[in-house]
Amino acid sequence: MTELPFQPPNSDRNGHDSEAQRALDKERQLPLTGWQQEVDQGLKYGLEAANSIRDRTIPTFSRGELPHYAGINTFLKAPYLEDVRQVGNYDVAIVGVPHDSGTTYRPGTRFGPQGIRRISALYTPYNFELGVDLREQITLCDVGDIFTIPANNEKSFDQISKGVAHVFGSGAFPILLGGDHSIGFPTVRGICRHLGDKKVGIIHFDRHVDTQETDLDERMHTCPWFHATNIANAPAKNLVQLGIGGWQVPRQGVKVCRERATNILTVTDITEMGLDAAADFALERALDGTDCVWISFDIDCIDAGFVPGTGWPEPGGLLPREALYLLKKIVQNAPVCGLEVVEVSPPYDISDMTALMATRVICDTMAHLVVSGQLPRKEKPAYIHPEAKLEADAAWT
Repeated sequence: MTELPFQPPNSDRNGHDSEAQRALDKERQLPLTGWQQEVDQGLKYGLEAANSIRDRTIPTFSRGELPHYAGINTFLKAPYLEDVRQVGNYDVAIVGVPHDSGTTYRPGTRFGPQGIRRISALYTPYNFELGVDLREQITLCDVGDIFTIPANNEKSFDQISKGVAHVFGSGAFPILLGGDHSIGFPTVRGICRHLGDKKVGIIHFDRHVDTQETDLDERMHTCPWFHATNIANAPAKNLVQLGIGGWQVPRQGVKVCRERATNILTVTDITEMGLDAAADFALERALDGTDCVWISFDIDCIDAGFVPGTGWPEPGGLLPREALYLLKKIVQNAPVCGLEVVEVSPPYDISDMTALMATRVICDTMAHLVVSGQLPRKEKPAYIHPEAKLEADAAWT
């Protein structure tokens, strides 16, 4: 007897639809408007294909998503926005921050934005389980990279804060491709410049606390949260750190966490209390008295076996599935104001595994924002103040 191929069940014994069946139904409801616009533009700008090509949606010159191995690398092959003054016309803006002068051991994260953009070409804008097609449901642009200054953290920080403030203040949702984790301070500072009297909670995925005042006599990638939580708009009590642990957590930083009463969950805490309880803990603490949440995702929060291409790999971290589930629960249940993904170091990567994980984090975040109704934005969120306050942080010398 011929065995039929496996088909996902329409429902389980209790009458509940399977995830696969729900995904099939969601796909049927998605439009193809964005895809058709991309095809039409490709034929217009890239010329119609040679006569021997039967698929007449294919142009002569590669334009748009296909083929995945061709074309100029922007994130997900989104339009490159040369005039950054127009960024407010988009729902989401990808911003590269090629900065690794805050690195204290293995440099290379200045190539992180390039690596993430390159492997992102492997992805389509559609996610099966979530039934989301980013091309159809939001507008996405890539504004390129912030001009950072090699070997000068403070000038680079000023550039980063100004760039982030511009994108955030425009109403576009900022997604930053790092870069080492020293950028966490200037990114939050940039957000705070447009918060007025509002407050932001920080949810920080990492294996390291990153709360020292200085490292090697400078503000390095081990120091962002000491300085970010000095800003009145970003209270230390609303800093939540997920996945901390191992042999690379400096005691100076631990002392600061204790003194400022930040919130820490180790990997063991998360696995013992359960992912749902851990996400609820993070949301409760980050949202206590705040108006929005900034997510800072250090790729090394994930076990080093999955993400070798990072500056400080530490075994024993979260599994990819665990990290993505926590991200889902948090993004779908909090007013998220932006995302940074940091510490991807392509020179140490293997088969683009680490950069691909970063791409997954970014794409999942956008999809969860769509599912939760946060994107596309019908208007600027109320926490965005129209005027920038440049003195959002105290002077530091």
